[in-house]
Amino acid sequence: MDYLQKARDYFKNDVFASATTGIEIEAAEPGYARVSLEIGPKHLNALGIVMGGVIFTMADYAFAIASNVGDETVVTINSQISYLGTAKGKRLVAEAVPLKDGRSTCVYEITVSDDTGVKAAVVQVTGFKRR
Repeated sequence: MDYLQKARDYFKNDVFASATTGIEIEAAEPGYARVSLEIGPKHLNALGIVMGGVIFTMADYAFAIASNVGDETVVTINSQISYLGTAKGKRLVAEAVPLKDGRSTCVYEITVSDDTGVKAAVVQVTGFKRR
């Protein structure tokens, strides 16, 4: 099965993440996703650095893709973000991987880094599997 195309088709109506922010899905399979974003002026805050909300949106989107591209429907019940550094590159990448995948809940870690290797944030998300 082509999970990447399935993810792109399923999430095409997620207008905020895709159209508004410009996040692109690069890789998707059950339990893993990688999304990227070319940083532009609309992503910067008053200090001229990438706004925290952009970074969080990328992480949330990566989690949604990784946890929903298979046969389950998962919704977020808790998120925790730790900002680690200021992105200095031209591109951001967020990768989501599971730390736990249980019967009714899952926990993912999402790392957001720039193209120079700076780790901008780590996000931990707990999801609930809807049945």
